[in-house]
Amino acid sequence: MTSTLTSTAASTPTPASTPTRHLTVCRADDLEDNLGVAVLLPDGSQAALFRIPADDVDDAANGDYTDEPVFLAVSNTDPYTGAAVISRGIVGEHDGHPTVASPLLKQSFSLIDGTSTAGDGRDLPVYPVETVDGDVILHY
Repeated sequence: MTSTLTSTAASTPTPASTPTRHLTVCRADDLEDNLGVAVLLPDGSQAALFRIPADDVDDAANGDYTDEPVFLAVSNTDPYTGAAVISRGIVGEHDGHPTVASPLLKQSFSLIDGTSTAGDGRDLPVYPVETVDGDVILHY
């Protein structure tokens, strides 16, 4: 089974280039709901990967709730401090969408499109994630 959740918003922050490579991170069952893990990418950058329970995610593409947990990834680097700490953040929600609050200064970011809930333009790049046969694959 393959599951992918991506935002189609034109203002979606994304990595500097279109993802052309991928990394199998782990098995889907290895991750716990609402907890992040840091992923070291081969280029030395880091992503923060989150498993969000099915009932907590409003599928941005069609407005329906999904039956499977959703895996979402953003940059692990806090745009306010430069520290690689987003994976240690607190998962919550804003306007029906999952968010993560930085553990340092508590700024909150959408896990769907990376935007800062403060609306100040300090957004997180997002990484497409999919599950294939139980493997979590991050595209970068």
